[in-house]
Amino acid sequence: QNVESGGGLVQPGGSLRLSCAVSGISLHSVGIGWFRQAPGKEREGVSCISSSGTTHYTDNVKGRFTISRDNAKNTVYLRMNSLKPEDTAVYYCAPVVGICSGFETLDAWGQGTLVTVSS
Repeated sequence: QNVESGGGLVQPGGSLRLSCAVSGISLHSVGIGWFRQAPGKEREGVSCISSSGTTHYTDNVKGRFTISRDNAKNTVYLRMNSLKPEDTAVYYCAPVVGICSGFETLDAWGQGTLVTVSS
Protein backbone atom coordinates (compact mmCIF):
# COMPACT_ATOMS: atom_id res chain seq x y z
CA GLN A 1 0.00 0.00 0.00
CA ASN A 2 1.29 3.42 -0.88
CA VAL A 3 1.71 6.04 1.84
CA GLU A 4 1.00 9.69 1.12
CA SER A 5 2.44 12.56 3.19
CA GLY A 6 3.23 16.25 3.03
CA GLY A 7 -0.18 17.81 3.21
CA GLY A 8 -1.08 20.73 5.42
CA LEU A 9 -2.58 24.18 5.64
CA VAL A 10 -1.22 26.76 3.22
CA GLN A 11 -2.28 30.22 2.16
CA PRO A 12 -3.44 30.93 -1.38
CA GLY A 13 -0.42 31.32 -3.62
CA GLY A 14 1.66 29.07 -1.41
CA SER A 15 3.41 25.80 -2.14
CA LEU A 16 3.54 22.26 -0.83
CA ARG A 17 5.33 19.08 -1.82
CA LEU A 18 3.51 15.80 -1.41
CA SER A 19 5.28 12.46 -1.21
CA CYS A 20 4.07 9.01 -2.17
CA ALA A 21 6.14 6.13 -0.82
CA VAL A 22 5.41 3.23 -3.16
CA SER A 23 5.68 -0.29 -1.82
CA GLY A 24 5.67 -3.66 -3.50
CA ILE A 25 6.43 -2.57 -7.03
CA SER A 26 9.17 -0.75 -8.89
CA LEU A 27 8.50 2.67 -10.40
CA HIS A 28 10.07 1.29 -13.60
CA SER A 29 7.17 -1.15 -13.84
CA VAL A 30 4.12 0.99 -13.26
CA GLY A 31 2.80 4.48 -13.66
CA ILE A 32 1.80 6.35 -10.52
CA GLY A 33 -1.00 8.86 -10.44
CA TRP A 34 -1.91 11.59 -8.00
CA PHE A 35 -5.59 11.99 -7.35
CA ARG A 36 -7.64 14.25 -5.14
CA GLN A 37 -11.08 14.32 -3.62
CA ALA A 38 -12.61 17.58 -2.49
CA PRO A 39 -15.49 17.65 0.00
CA GLY A 40 -18.70 16.63 -1.69
CA LYS A 41 -16.99 15.81 -4.98
CA GLU A 42 -15.80 12.69 -6.75
CA ARG A 43 -12.17 11.71 -6.77
CA GLU A 44 -10.30 13.04 -9.79
CA GLY A 45 -6.89 12.47 -11.30
CA VAL A 46 -4.55 15.45 -11.40
CA SER A 47 -1.17 14.15 -12.51
CA CYS A 48 0.60 10.96 -13.48
CA ILE A 49 4.10 9.77 -14.20
CA SER A 50 4.47 6.70 -16.38
CA SER A 51 6.90 3.84 -15.89
CA SER A 52 9.13 5.45 -18.53
CA GLY A 53 8.99 8.84 -16.80
CA THR A 54 6.52 10.59 -19.07
CA THR A 55 4.37 13.06 -17.16
CA HIS A 56 0.77 14.10 -17.59
CA TYR A 57 -1.28 16.86 -15.98
CA THR A 58 -4.90 17.81 -16.09
CA ASP A 59 -5.66 21.30 -17.35
CA ASN A 60 -6.60 22.67 -13.94
CA VAL A 61 -3.13 22.02 -12.49
CA LYS A 62 -0.93 22.30 -15.58
CA GLY A 63 1.79 24.89 -15.08
CA ARG A 64 1.35 24.87 -11.29
CA PHE A 65 1.99 21.25 -10.28
CA THR A 66 5.06 19.17 -11.06
CA ILE A 67 5.26 15.42 -10.65
CA SER A 68 8.61 13.70 -10.23
CA ARG A 69 10.07 10.54 -8.82
CA ASP A 70 13.12 9.20 -7.03
CA ASN A 71 13.69 5.67 -8.27
CA ALA A 72 16.20 4.88 -5.53
CA LYS A 73 13.65 5.75 -2.85
CA ASN A 74 10.72 4.36 -4.84
CA THR A 75 8.93 7.60 -4.10
CA VAL A 76 6.83 9.89 -6.26
CA TYR A 77 6.46 13.58 -5.47
CA LEU A 78 3.93 16.24 -6.37
CA ARG A 79 5.20 19.78 -6.11
CA MET A 80 2.26 22.17 -5.94
CA ASN A 81 2.83 25.89 -6.52
CA SER A 82 0.45 28.83 -6.76
CA LEU A 83 -2.12 26.94 -4.73
CA LYS A 84 -5.74 28.02 -4.88
CA PRO A 85 -8.62 27.43 -2.47
CA GLU A 86 -10.13 25.06 -5.04
CA ASP A 87 -7.07 22.82 -4.67
CA THR A 88 -8.29 21.95 -1.18
CA ALA A 89 -8.80 18.19 -1.06
CA VAL A 90 -7.48 14.91 0.24
CA TYR A 91 -4.70 13.83 -2.10
CA TYR A 92 -4.02 10.20 -2.90
CA CYS A 93 -1.52 8.32 -5.00
CA ALA A 94 -2.09 5.01 -6.71
CA PRO A 95 -0.69 2.81 -9.47
CA VAL A 96 -2.28 3.54 -12.84
CA VAL A 97 -3.42 0.79 -15.17
CA GLY A 98 -2.86 1.40 -18.85
CA ILE A 99 -1.94 4.81 -20.21
CA CYS A 100 -1.22 7.49 -17.64
CA SER A 101 -3.75 10.00 -18.89
CA GLY A 102 -6.53 7.47 -18.41
CA PHE A 103 -6.09 7.61 -14.63
CA GLU A 104 -7.49 4.10 -14.35
CA THR A 105 -6.64 2.39 -11.08
CA LEU A 106 -7.29 -0.84 -9.23
CA ASP A 107 -9.32 1.22 -6.77
CA ALA A 108 -7.10 0.45 -3.79
CA TRP A 109 -6.51 3.62 -1.84
CA GLY A 110 -4.39 4.66 1.09
CA GLN A 111 -5.46 7.18 3.70
CA GLY A 112 -4.34 10.16 1.66
CA THR A 113 -2.98 13.48 2.82
CA LEU A 114 -5.12 16.56 3.40
CA VAL A 115 -4.28 19.81 1.66
CA THR A 116 -6.12 22.89 2.81
CA VAL A 117 -5.65 26.17 0.96
CA SER A 118 -7.08 29.01 2.99
CA SER A 119 -6.22 32.44 4.28
